[in-house]
Amino acid sequence: MSFLHDLPIADLIANYGYIAIFIIITLESAGLPLPGETVLLTSAAYAGSTGNLSIALVVAIAATAAILGDNAGYWVGRRWGLPLLLRKGHMIGLDHGRLKLGQYLFRRHGGKIVFFGRFTAMLRAYAAVLAGVNKLDARRFMVFNAVGGVAWASIMGFGAYLCGRSIENVMGPVGLALLAFVLLGAVALWMFMRRHEARLMVDAEAAIPGPLVAGSVAPQAVAG
Repeated sequence: MSFLHDLPIADLIANYGYIAIFIIITLESAGLPLPGETVLLTSAAYAGSTGNLSIALVVAIAATAAILGDNAGYWVGRRWGLPLLLRKGHMIGLDHGRLKLGQYLFRRHGGKIVFFGRFTAMLRAYAAVLAGVNKLDARRFMVFNAVGGVAWASIMGFGAYLCGRSIENVMGPVGLALLAFVLLGAVALWMFMRRHEARLMVDAEAAIPGPLVAGSVAPQAVAG
């Protein structure tokens, strides 16, 4: 039996399959703090170790969900914008510090944040909403969003699929050691990203001192 069967998310994938992948990744991409990338990685590894899912469909559904969810988040952010998030953003993890960080990043990097944010834990769920809040050009957003969604789903999905196939074929202590190494690497990456986020928040506060006010956007983001 696959070691993946012991993971709660694997139970979700085993029971609901592609529907679970689509719903969770769509909602995370729209701005809700859900484990979308974990679902993609687990689904792809599950496909590799059991053959019960098609990796091509897993990747296609994940990419579609990411793009659709990001578009929803973008238009919510663009329509209701900063006033709503200043009042309610803390409910989805977008506190004042992260809102300021988003404005700072879009001011410096514009649309590139949409693409690279897809691969970054601290931005993945919020990049699209923040792009809308900061009035990034819609056409520019859609291009970066589509390319980022396809690249993210393909790289993460096929990578996890190959890992799932490999780990399932490695038996005994070697397989356990490999799994432990992967888990430790994931923890180390999470710790690094948390420290990096803290440093960026300090930079954002220095660049944009004081409280954010409704109606303020990142000037360079508006221009694209």
